Amino acid sequence: MDLLLFGPPGAGKGTQAKFLIELLGVPQISTGDMMRAERKSGSELGQKFDEYMSAGKLVPDSLVLDLINQRLTRDDAKNGAIFDGYPRTVAQAEALDSLLEKLGRRIDRVVSLDVALGDIIERVTGRRVCLDCGQTYHVRYTPPPQNGECVNCGGTKIVQRSDDTEDVVRKRFEEYKAKTEPVLAHYDAKGVVETVQGVGTLEEITERINKAIGVEKRAMTESTTARGTIQEVQQRALYRVRIDDGSENTPTVSSKPSQ
Repeated sequence: MDLLLFGPPGAGKGTQAKFLIELLGVPQISTGDMMRAERKSGSELGQKFDEYMSAGKLVPDSLVLDLINQRLTRDDAKNGAIFDGYPRTVAQAEALDSLLEKLGRRIDRVVSLDVALGDIIERVTGRRVCLDCGQTYHVRYTPPPQNGECVNCGGTKIVQRSDDTEDVVRKRFEEYKAKTEPVLAHYDAKGVVETVQGVGTLEEITERINKAIGVEKRAMTESTTARGTIQEVQQRALYRVRIDDGSENTPTVSSKPSQ
């Protein structure tokens, strides 16, 4: 299954993407991560990325598509992939559709996580992160230990990111809506968009997504047998969730410690 996952920064998209990777057994296609890795490798394609990125220029869509094509032909991606953060424009969506068609594939489902701005503001502004290992906390739901030491690594640098503020969240939310609504309309015309309520427990949201992509509970149980119970899969997925489910860059942080 080729799945496209949409959701504004702070919607929990990263958490659900990691779980879907475990559940479906397909890789996540994150173009930002892939470009940085390719750039670091020093390959011919990576050198082209470096030319643009070092100059602060946008990488042409054609080069990004070359990278995606390269990734989709690997063995672990031949049965599908989860696209996260791409495409971001209708032109990119059309180009991706053409690429997949050449591979005898298509976007099977687009899942759009629907979360109100107020909920996202609460989630993001309450978020804290350990600078040493990336472990995340939330001042209301999963507060950092009172002794100030990270439960994962013992580090004491647990801070609030400088961009986890209400003003930044509002700006990113509006930018997300403006950019993605045309892309969602593009796929909605193909009848593959499913909007999922992104508020609730992890299990509730996961179950909604499973229904949206047509994964029945029985099939889900069978598919996870080799990798452990559903709960174990969820725990592994949560352990690997990155600092920010909406940002692909290493975050900058303020000096404000967690409360």
